[in-house]
Amino acid sequence: MRVTSKGQVTIPRSVRQRLGIFPQSEVEFVVEGTTVFLRAVTEEVSRGKRLVETLRGRATVRMTTDEIMAFTRGEE
Repeated sequence: MRVTSKGQVTIPRSVRQRLGIFPQSEVEFVVEGTTVFLRAVTEEVSRGKRLVETLRGRATVRMTTDEIMAFTRGEE
């Protein structure tokens, strides 16, 4: 299986059927070391929640909530 220049792959029909993946289904990739797992999302998880979970623990700057709010508002 090849990855396209856009980073796309085709999930084989047998895998889609086994996992119950249909058009418009949500899937997620789980990375463990050098292994990637494809998982069908069975619960309604918002895009925002997935983003927060992906970014959790990756911050490199420690700021309080008040400092973040002042920064986003352009306050000095």
